[in-house]
Amino acid sequence: MRHREFWDLVEEVLGSAQGRELVRTLVVGSLGGRTPQQALDAGVEPREVWHAMCDELDVPEAQRWGLDPYRQAPPRR
Repeated sequence: MRHREFWDLVEEVLGSAQGRELVRTLVVGSLGGRTPQQALDAGVEPREVWHAMCDELDVPEAQRWGLDPYRQAPPRR
């Protein structure tokens, strides 16, 4: 997953303004107690950050991949 794809999913799944705010402010335990933005800035792969955010927010698996029915979900590591 590229950073662009991460941000596309943030907007599609979580909403443009709300999603970006969550990336800046949501503290996620599985990211070492960091926000998603801090994790991205520290070099954590966008795929890992996306899965951690979705887990923290209890986003159902079926809704995690946005509006594109052909988008493939990146595997967890």
